[in-house]
Amino acid sequence: MRRNPRAAACAGVVREGQLLLARSPGPGGVPEWVLPGGGMEHGEDPYGTVRREVEEETGYRVEVTGLLGVDSTRRAFPARLGRSVDHHGVRLVHEGRIAGGGLRDELGGSTDLAARHPLDAVPDPVRVRMVDIGLRPWRERPAAGRVETA
Repeated sequence: MRRNPRAAACAGVVREGQLLLARSPGPGGVPEWVLPGGGMEHGEDPYGTVRREVEEETGYRVEVTGLLGVDSTRRAFPARLGRSVDHHGVRLVHEGRIAGGGLRDELGGSTDLAARHPLDAVPDPVRVRMVDIGLRPWRERPAAGRVETA
């Protein structure tokens, strides 16, 4: 079995009661809203990842104001071309504050639209599970940085 570790960092950026999200092409071409963020480059500092990814995907420069929590997942994928994959993903969820720049869409990247959505309707259209995973520690502020799943 091949091991596939992945680390990512994303940001919950709330301003004036609105959460900053980016839209990504989803499975079957149905767009999904995501927290701005992405995979860490080898040797990259997670804070650098958050700042780089948020700016790439939304146009805003952010100051990382804290670590909200850590999400860890592990899944096995069936064999493709003779080898199955043991995937382990670790996602660091940071809180960010807009420090500059301006809202714009990403061109030629992993997302195609950036927008701010009211917290009470985040967003009613399709969103990835990570938006909810990121919002829970933002709302609950767990001391250990982890919200236990039911």
